[in-house]
Amino acid sequence: MLNRLLTIAVALAIVSSSLSGCARLRNFSLKPYKINIQQGNYLEDEDVDQVQPGMTRSQVRFLLGTPMVEDLFNSNRWDYVYYLKIGRSGDVYRRHFVVYFEGDEAVRIEKILDTTPGAESENAEG
Repeated sequence: MLNRLLTIAVALAIVSSSLSGCARLRNFSLKPYKINIQQGNYLEDEDVDQVQPGMTRSQVRFLLGTPMVEDLFNSNRWDYVYYLKIGRSGDVYRRHFVVYFEGDEAVRIEKILDTTPGAESENAEG
């Protein structure tokens, strides 16, 4: 009698565990791995805030690095562009920061676009 009860208990345990496994598989979705796509110059807000009118080109390059775009037709404009697309979620973050020069001195700093989390919605000009 004890042997039969043990057999029934084991059979019920196997059946219930296999049925619960099927319920989980129904809600399971297999998604491929997608890498993050990152392009351009990642700039810390602290570094961008340090750029001031009157700084030389070498000081700006030392602080922010080589610009992503140096316009061949307008050598007085340096563009720092950053793009990040998060693989799984598909969220896209963009930043575009421009430094304008006259001669060797920065005369204007412009934040054109910033869609990173916590960014201010307005453009900042210095």
